[in-house]
Amino acid sequence: MNQPRICVFPGSFDPVTLGHVDIIERAAALFDSVIVAVLHNQEKRAMFSPKQRVAMLEQACASISGISIAAYDGLLTDYAHSIGACAIVRGLRSPSDFDYEQQVAAAYRHLAPEITTFFLPADPQFAHLSSSMLKQIALLGGDISGMAPPAIVAEVLAKVPSIRKQP
Repeated sequence: MNQPRICVFPGSFDPVTLGHVDIIERAAALFDSVIVAVLHNQEKRAMFSPKQRVAMLEQACASISGISIAAYDGLLTDYAHSIGACAIVRGLRSPSDFDYEQQVAAAYRHLAPEITTFFLPADPQFAHLSSSMLKQIALLGGDISGMAPPAIVAEVLAKVPSIRKQP
């Protein structure tokens, strides 16, 4: 019996966008199991806690089979080993993403040569989306509908007034 092909799709997902959901759906079609790994990066000031981001991803991806969502911190390759992943999936929005992601993939290969990094290009309709852009547009009062699942849009908009009050 072959071992299941498990991949990990890491990111901050602060918050999850429709581009993220698209990559997760496509990865789920290629692998037996996709672990969506929410990075807890203490150096970044996040809009949502890791627990909130996991919950948002669970809601946004409820209809996608073969996935699970978990938070992690530390080295991604250590996490990938701990879950038995054979692959890391990364989404690419633009050529400049490729340059950066190629360097990151080389580091992953150095740390864990048995784990392969796969790049999935963004669907053109989502190539402009990033969590940072979505948050910035929301903070400036712009329309973020169509950038994230509706429930996530509502959560972001509910958070905006409290963020605007922070110094």
